[in-house]
Amino acid sequence: MPYCHGDDLERAYRHARDGGYGFFASNVVQFDILVGLLRGADRVESDLVVQINEETAEFYGDGDPRAGLRAFGSYLQELAASKEVGVFCNIDHVRPDDEDEDEEFLRACVQSGIPSSVMVDASAEPFEANVERTRDAVELVSEAEQEILVEAELGRVAGEEGGVETTADDAFYTDPERAVEFVDRTGCDLLAISVGTQHGVASDRKLDVRPDVARSVDDALRDHGLEVPLVVHGSSGLTDEQVRAFVDAGVRKFNKNTRYQYEYTRTAFDYYRNHEDSIVPPDDVTGRETLYSESDWSPEKAHFHPSVAAEEVRTRLADVMAELAELTGSAGQSGYARS
Repeated sequence: MPYCHGDDLERAYRHARDGGYGFFASNVVQFDILVGLLRGADRVESDLVVQINEETAEFYGDGDPRAGLRAFGSYLQELAASKEVGVFCNIDHVRPDDEDEDEEFLRACVQSGIPSSVMVDASAEPFEANVERTRDAVELVSEAEQEILVEAELGRVAGEEGGVETTADDAFYTDPERAVEFVDRTGCDLLAISVGTQHGVASDRKLDVRPDVARSVDDALRDHGLEVPLVVHGSSGLTDEQVRAFVDAGVRKFNKNTRYQYEYTRTAFDYYRNHEDSIVPPDDVTGRETLYSESDWSPEKAHFHPSVAAEEVRTRLADVMAELAELTGSAGQSGYARS
């Protein structure tokens, strides 16, 4: 299935709303993660939303986020063509600030033709400034030749995102009536709300997550004729029961990143640990620069070739994605797979 754009993504979210399910939108900080996610989504016939932010694009582009964005987009489109499900790309947490380079990155994203949606984040600003900057971003995106959805955020989520730290004391829950005003005035297509979740690792922290807040916001928007899918950021710390409760409350998109990073590193670590004797020489053996050619011991290429551990990572991430799609109900729902 060819890579899909905003009009197809809007239909996917509408179908999810009508069907009472959601998607995990998955940040991709390394290409093997992307391959695994694609495999898993294709296996269970779930459409897939992947995400990168400016920091990741800069990593892919060896310091140039625009080059990284193009590289990621090309790779994504080539791989998506071999799958039977819809594949979408969201640009995550772009701060639409006229006074810095973020505005230029947003413009570069729009002009690239790569994203299906962009998440413009002015949530750290006061309400009126958030409205103004989000509305300006919506107008900028509307100039694109292809349709691109705009996700905005109202409320603060604790934890670190894009190098910006928000403490639990600074975070707050989204007010339903404010949400209605915000969507009405900005024209955003999706709304990320604050419901008590946290970016990053959330172990040993008591998260006061509130599905009832999501329900109240969803009801308020519906009552005003605003069919806007809700988004939860910082979902890696949620239990399965909490995810299901949020889906029932109207959330259609859950951002996930930290879980994939951990699965990537843990899987590679376990593999290398299990084959340590084939990779790490005994203490009395030297000659790393010549691959120990003058020693009785030598490493085994079958275990140190990068693609071997990478394949383990891809397989693990495919299983994780399949499980997550089952959890939110998106498994078996891809219209592309059924057509």
